[in-house]
Amino acid sequence: MIADRALACRGVARLSGGPFGTVATYLPGQRLTGVSADERDVEIAIVATLDRPLPQTADEVRSAVADLAGDRPVHVRVDDIIVEGT
Repeated sequence: MIADRALACRGVARLSGGPFGTVATYLPGQRLTGVSADERDVEIAIVATLDRPLPQTADEVRSAVADLAGDRPVHVRVDDIIVEGT
């Protein structure tokens, strides 16, 4: 599942629905926040840590889900940053 792979990436603290909660996929009986996928593209919104540079985190997320996205481009957006341990 796209969400699980994104969450397993170093530098990803959690998924984000965005400021208005619009980044989501609606499944029967549940709402998956942080991933929006349709026939055109895949959008993943994350809350990142500062364990590594943000572009590296985004690239790892893209790579981790590439086979699940097929031919669709994967857009990773950083909605927030947290500093762990503070």
